[in-house]
Amino acid sequence: MRADPIEGVKTVVVDKAPPELYLIVSALFHKLGPAFAVLLFASIEPVGVAWLRIVAAGAIFALWRRPWRAFAALGRAPRRLLVAWGVVLAVMNPTFYAALERLPLGTVAAIEFLPVILLAVLGVTTPRNAAALALAVTGVWILADARFAGEPVGFVLAFANAGLFALYIVLAHRVARHGAIVGIDGLAVAMVVASLVITPIGGAAVVPVLGEPALLVAGICVGITSSVVPYVSDQLAMARVKRSTYALLVSLQPATAAAVGVLILGQFPAAIEVVGIGLVVAAAAVHRDAEAV
Repeated sequence: MRADPIEGVKTVVVDKAPPELYLIVSALFHKLGPAFAVLLFASIEPVGVAWLRIVAAGAIFALWRRPWRAFAALGRAPRRLLVAWGVVLAVMNPTFYAALERLPLGTVAAIEFLPVILLAVLGVTTPRNAAALALAVTGVWILADARFAGEPVGFVLAFANAGLFALYIVLAHRVARHGAIVGIDGLAVAMVVASLVITPIGGAAVVPVLGEPALLVAGICVGITSSVVPYVSDQLAMARVKRSTYALLVSLQPATAAAVGVLILGQFPAAIEVVGIGLVVAAAAVHRDAEAV
């Protein structure tokens, strides 16, 4: 029998809450956390903020789940899956922050969504889903064209992050549905792996602020809002929905990111960017899940 992915954290709320609720929480925190991270860029390099985020989350998961016990009980193939997921997390987060330093949150989120819609329509060839893909591509193209002249490096980073985010979805869903892995324990293992991988990349960037407790606490808060709450929500949702359904519902993140960017960062999108974001969100509305994953 497949292991229960929410074993150890079961409550009445967890059992009865619809998976869509977890996806809403995930979407909100996936963009709320980065919005707070942007506020740290004035004091800490983006790669340093990524280090704080990942290591803080890794420490929380280590204390909460003690993932080394679950890892020790796994075979070679599940271990490789979790290590691969951890490496993706370690590379994805600093890439995302580097893009965020150069582009508005709403634009980065819209680009990040392009491979998500590809996952949503993968293997589905209906005219309706072809139209959804066309809308998504057009929306992202408008957003890219609106800012490409000023931030080419930002777009390279944003598209690299988009590919990594697609890998995150694929690997996270495999862990959530894996018979030998408890989903949240698997997440804990991956986050500890990510902490080890990110340390030689971004650890040095945090050294200058080690004597500033306020910044360190802020970094820990970014870890909680960016990597603990949303990733746990993802696992709780992925255990109960198909990958294509998850990818479809995640597609509302560009709109969420734009709203968070306005409210927290004061980043008001231009009219043409609103059109691009609207097309991306329309793609989600048009798409219909027509097959099991």
